[in-house]
Amino acid sequence: MTSVPTTAARRGDALQLTPAEARAWREEGYFVRREQFGADELARLRDAADAAERTAIDACADGRSYLLDGRRFVDVGPVTVQFEQAPDRPVVKVIEPVSEIEPAFSALIDDARLVAPLCDLLGTRTLSLWTDKLNLKRPGVGSGFGWHQDSPYWIHDCAHVDLLPNVMVSFDDAHADNGCLRVIRGSHGAGCLPGTDDGTQLGGFYTDPSRFDRSAEVALAVPAGSLIFFSPHLVHGSLPNSSPEPRRAMVLTYQPGAHPTLKTRCLRPVRT
Repeated sequence: MTSVPTTAARRGDALQLTPAEARAWREEGYFVRREQFGADELARLRDAADAAERTAIDACADGRSYLLDGRRFVDVGPVTVQFEQAPDRPVVKVIEPVSEIEPAFSALIDDARLVAPLCDLLGTRTLSLWTDKLNLKRPGVGSGFGWHQDSPYWIHDCAHVDLLPNVMVSFDDAHADNGCLRVIRGSHGAGCLPGTDDGTQLGGFYTDPSRFDRSAEVALAVPAGSLIFFSPHLVHGSLPNSSPEPRRAMVLTYQPGAHPTLKTRCLRPVRT
């Protein structure tokens, strides 16, 4: 499969963090760059996502399968595959890290459209990858994600959890009906918040609803090819996909250079 293209045509000052974006990051915990990828690039990203799902399903035959709160997870080496609760066929919900099973995503990790503004945010010229995951919301079966922060998932594995910015690459148009990303504006300012205590296995990873203000919720409806940069402390989630359209996206998480990845504990330097 042809690799996802890099950004040879879009280097220079146009990719750097703007003052308005820096202010939005500080005050709101996120900012959006709309339609950064063209139609041909998006077609290759979607093909890579579909190929990754097929590879993951095949590989799960030899993986370690387990249930958490009734949902099936399978560990295949360093890769975790989470399935939807679809009754008639296996439908993948999340693959992390997806670049371990789909080489076409490797170029996306180094893409200057993602990397340049994050270098500015972190004040560094060297980055390494922390993790990457593919979110697949298939029409009619794609479930939502409860309100959560990313930092509680990582705080026991990383001493610099404040320095793990995310960027979501939208492969499809994202809107309310197909489960676009929703954020609680400004919630990142409280740092790592406590989870729920509802007796479930995963409840502790969902943010205690009494600790954030739902009136600050923003639905980030964006066209395909858009980038959403957001803090690891930002409370976010999404609704199920009730539409006939897929909502595929990849979330990549970076860190200052010379630190290993979450799952493999190997260094994956980023070309800057």
